[in-house]
This record gives sequence, C-alpha cells and structure tokens, in this order.
Amino acid sequence: MTANIQDDLLATEPSENRNTKSADVRAAAARVLRLEADGLQGLAAHLDENFDAAVALLAGIKGKLVVSGMGKSGHIGRKIAATLASTGTPAHYVHPGEASHGDLGMISPEDGVLALSNSGETAELNDLVAYAKFRNIPLLAMVGKAPSTLGSAADVALVLPPMPEACPMGLAPTTSTTMMLGLGDALAVAMMELRGFSSDQFQVLHPGGRLGQAFVKVDDLMHRDDAVPLCSADTVMSAAILTMTEKRFGCIGVIEDSGALIGIVTDGDLSRHMDDGLMGKRVGDVMTPTPKTIRGGALAAEALGFMNANQITCLFVTEIANGSDSAFGTPIGILHVHDILRAGIA
Repeated sequence: MTANIQDDLLATEPSENRNTKSADVRAAAARVLRLEADGLQGLAAHLDENFDAAVALLAGIKGKLVVSGMGKSGHIGRKIAATLASTGTPAHYVHPGEASHGDLGMISPEDGVLALSNSGETAELNDLVAYAKFRNIPLLAMVGKAPSTLGSAADVALVLPPMPEACPMGLAPTTSTTMMLGLGDALAVAMMELRGFSSDQFQVLHPGGRLGQAFVKVDDLMHRDDAVPLCSADTVMSAAILTMTEKRFGCIGVIEDSGALIGIVTDGDLSRHMDDGLMGKRVGDVMTPTPKTIRGGALAAEALGFMNANQITCLFVTEIANGSDSAFGTPIGILHVHDILRAGIA
C-alpha cells in the first residue's frame, strides 16, 4: 500500500520538480563526500610524532588491545578492533557501559586500551580510563578536540584536525567518524608493516571467503610423492603411457639422474608421435624439452592465470636447490587446473 501511494505521488508530481530534487540530492551527496575526503587529506597532513608514539605503544603491548567508545565512536571502535585483530594485532571491543558493570575484568595488566571520543569528554568512558590509569595499563586516545579530559589522561593522544562535519547542521558525526575510521586503518596497516605480517599469516586468520581463497598457495593444493608421474628419458614409451594412465594427469615428467626435470610428455605429444613404432620409442625421443613449471610458494590464483595464458591443464611444481644447474628445478608436486577450481579459485 505504501509503495502504491508513493508511486501515485510521484506520478502526479511534475517531472521538472522531480529532476530538480534529484539534482539537489546528488549535490548534497557530493558535498558530503568532498567534505569527508577533505577530512582524510587533512588528517594525512596532520600526522606527526604522536602517530609514531601510538604505533610504539601498540607494539609494546604484550596482551591484546581493548577498544572502547560510545555511540558512533563505539561503532567505529568495533571496526578498528576487527581490522586490527584480522591483521595480526590482537584486539577486541568492550562497550564502556558494560565495562562499568563487570567487563573491566576482560582487561589484563598486559593489555592496552584504545578509547575513542570526538569530544574527549564522554562520561561513559570515565570508569574505563580510571581503571587503566590505576593499573598502569597503556592508554591510547583518539579524540576530536584538544585539550580534553580523555586526551590529557592518555599516554598518547591522537587528535583529529579541526574539520567541518558533513551534516548541514554541523552536528551529526560524519567527517569526524570518517577520520577516526581512516586513522584506525592507518594504525592497523602500520602495525602490519612493523611486524612483517605476511600473506601466510593473513590466510590463517581468513580461512573462509574470498580473502582466504585469494591467499591459497600452490603447495596447499598440489599432489605429492607417489602421485607425481615421473620417469627417465630412457624409459620405453609403453611403460611411460601406463604411468600416465595410472596417474591420470594426462602427462608425465621426465627427469635426469639428479632428479632435475628436463622435459614433459603430454597427450598432445602422443598424438604428434602416434605411429606403429611409438610404443618402442624412448621417452627422450618424444618429450617436449621445455616444461612449464611453477614454484610451490606461488599463489594458486597465479598458477591458474599461468595455465590459462599457456592453454595447459597441468603444472609441475618444482624447487631449485642452491648451486643447481637445472633450468626447471626438481619436481616436488603436480597441480591440475581442477584442483584450483575445486578450491573455489577462479
């Protein structure tokens, strides 16, 4: 019923009025985005030695970081805590009201506290701040005004530069929360780089969804040991074909005495050499001497792209030992395109 009424009203309103209103709405939206973008640029220019001190404070915490804030600052705090936790800095959010009713017990002497307040005068944070100060727990503040009660109490205070809120009344937290969110991301990324947080560690913390899939590596999916079809160049083709059939990869790797890969025989090679004498030939007479290979530490998505670019379905996974003369390395596994697709990488 409501939708029908709205449709009727729109139908009776002159089209020029609707167009004017649409233009006004878009102009308002663009103004908001420009003001918030200006806020982020101002914040970037405003960074100083206090940011260095904040990163040092976070790096010195042996336990976890407890993030807290009230209202909109609390919502931003939740996101900051989640981003920190997912990028190698243990963190979680505690509501300041719940903290005053028992959740202060979640904070240990080895933890640190990050308190967010645009005004720096949020009364609900008082108990949390007092608890941190009494127990010498490192306190980092993110505030929008200086001086302020919270900023003065903190060991390190990150003060946002004075920028107008995007709200037309200048009241609703908009630019200020955008700057807080950006500053939280800046802290998280700075901590990642300081700690050398790797893609392997990222994958451990993001096992599900697209992020986890993006960091799956070749050696997570490849077939190993006896599953890898291999033979020497002197092997008779009749025996090599039996191995190809048994292993079901549609190819066989050719290795020399040292174990280094020197060639490959594929279904295509068999077709090109199909005649009455194929079964009696040696593998070295049939093989392609330039096999496509990939390293085990490569991302599975990289392997998929390489396969697509070369129009192949299998890759031998190799490693090259120090001092080895092999151009392709020693095979340690084999990867089929279906292995990658089954992992959800496409």
